[in-house]
Amino acid sequence: MEGLSKAFVQLHINGEIREVAIRSADTLLQTLRNEFGLNGAKRACENGDCGACTVLVNGEPMHSCLTLSIENTDKMITTIEGLMGSPIQRAFVENWAIQCGFCTPGFIVNCQGLMNKHPDADEATIEEWMQSNLCRCTGYAEIKAAIITALLEGRKQNGEVS
Repeated sequence: MEGLSKAFVQLHINGEIREVAIRSADTLLQTLRNEFGLNGAKRACENGDCGACTVLVNGEPMHSCLTLSIENTDKMITTIEGLMGSPIQRAFVENWAIQCGFCTPGFIVNCQGLMNKHPDADEATIEEWMQSNLCRCTGYAEIKAAIITALLEGRKQNGEVS
């Protein structure tokens, strides 16, 4: 049966090297959820439009429904589970930016990517980055406030703001 064979690979997920048997057609989303039980990345649109499946790959946000697991064997993958207790997660809770919670993991991961790349992001940059994730429950004000809170906290920790 063509295409059904699996290969053992190592993936670097949330700071750990983990071995898994995957098919060449397995998406990173499938592997994270089905093989590792990391269910924070949500299966939703499966075409990269909603951002619910967002993970960080080498610090950059990536829609895990659009990338193959085999393409990520030599990369650092961070899921929402790897951001437990992070400043951006705390900021989402403190600013009530959680609503129903379905889109929240993707937003938090995407915002961590924003903080990695643009720790001094202005309002236009924040709004541009927010466009890659959809939320049906909110007008995004709380999410934007959470991002600003986390960015300010990061600046304080780096001694840039008193």
